[in-house]
Amino acid sequence: MEVRFLGHACFELREGDTRVLIDPFLTGNPKAAVSADEVEPTHIFLTHGHADHWGDVEQIAKRTGAQCVAIVELAQELQAKGVANVADPNLGGTVEFDGGWVRLVPAWHTSTTPGGTVNTPAGLVVNLGGKTVYHTGDTALFSDMQLVSRRDPIDLLLVCIGGHYTMDRHDAAVACELVGAKQVVPCHYGTFPPIETDAAAFKADVEARTSSQVTVLEPGQSLTL
Repeated sequence: MEVRFLGHACFELREGDTRVLIDPFLTGNPKAAVSADEVEPTHIFLTHGHADHWGDVEQIAKRTGAQCVAIVELAQELQAKGVANVADPNLGGTVEFDGGWVRLVPAWHTSTTPGGTVNTPAGLVVNLGGKTVYHTGDTALFSDMQLVSRRDPIDLLLVCIGGHYTMDRHDAAVACELVGAKQVVPCHYGTFPPIETDAAAFKADVEARTSSQVTVLEPGQSLTL
């Protein structure tokens, strides 16, 4: 599976003909590696509804026909906006798709969509091509993150490190200890001044304290699992 970082918290997972787009904040994202018109996902997964995660989901979904998977309140807003191919799990729910599955897990954060829909944030556990990726979404550090990897060993952890709106790099390093992923990629930092941080220091800290390998990706760069 190829994992491409598109900036902020947006990632594309590719395996065969399946292309999963997570949190498609591209328009208005100063770190975006591509435009909303350049992506061709088969699936779009949302962690929560804040504008820097909701992003271009409506436009991309209508243009491509991609299946959108989001917690029920987000799914209902998408359906009300005319997005036809929507799945609406709640926390703990799993949606199967061709080649894999996605499960919503807890995240400690807040969320209201640009349209005013209040919703509960989630993390995403995605299995594709036999590999399992855990995107934390926006979250504070909490001990139950370790439960995710008790059920499914995590090949790749996509973890927010920017602080201010989410956990900072120090708490994120503890999260890496709890999850025990084989590989880690940091995200949700450096996009705006409040979330500037030292990704190299995060990498050094995690690799000194765990067996995880940390890869710091620039927007547009990819990692192969």
